[in-house]
Amino acid sequence: MAEIQLSDVFVEMADTLVDDFDVLEFLHVLTERCVQLLGVSAAGLLLTDQQGTLQVVAASSERTRLLELFQLQTDQGPCVDCFRTGRPVSVVDLSATGRWPRFTVAAAEVGFAAVHALPMRLRSEVIGALNLFDSQPGALDEGRLRIGQALADVATIGLLQQRAIHRRDILTEQLQTALNSRVLIEQAKGVLAERLQVDVGEAFALLRSGARSHNRRLSDLAQAIVDGSELLPPEPPAGRPG
Repeated sequence: MAEIQLSDVFVEMADTLVDDFDVLEFLHVLTERCVQLLGVSAAGLLLTDQQGTLQVVAASSERTRLLELFQLQTDQGPCVDCFRTGRPVSVVDLSATGRWPRFTVAAAEVGFAAVHALPMRLRSEVIGALNLFDSQPGALDEGRLRIGQALADVATIGLLQQRAIHRRDILTEQLQTALNSRVLIEQAKGVLAERLQVDVGEAFALLRSGARSHNRRLSDLAQAIVDGSELLPPEPPAGRPG
């Protein structure tokens, strides 16, 4: 039964990883499935933002979310250490360790006695940590740790793929904008060449000179010339007599 449930969860997660999937919903489902499959009390997720700063993005309960926030605010705790080292951190009894005194007190206040942090890592890139909390001291057996790490790995691959698609879309948009601007500039060159009775090269020099002298984007001035909202004075390029 447990094996069927595990396979169902991996199928569910794989089915979610489609283009433009809801990242936050995906990660919240991951924390919920960790609690169900691994028999822990709660789960939370920390991920890096575009500046490389850790953020709390999902938690199976509100008390877990607040504890994760406390870790980030105090910059201490097993989950923070897991992210920095890229290695799993397991603490079977928080009260018996003196590594993170403030975190230990905060965890006890919300009812957690043990924590297991698993890195979200693909090769050398670490993007966050999956954190498993338990209300009773004790270790997670090797099988459950492997399942937790497998779930973290699936999520990591999906998130990195989503980020790559996002970067690709931005690049595509930037390229299309550049191409559209190029068309506008060519049109503006033709308008100026006809209006001022100069060749296309001289028209382009006038266009660039006008954009620089007015501190404007070349494409914006080109658009204004094409739609007739702005005229350039017939100033010849440098080196030609007025």
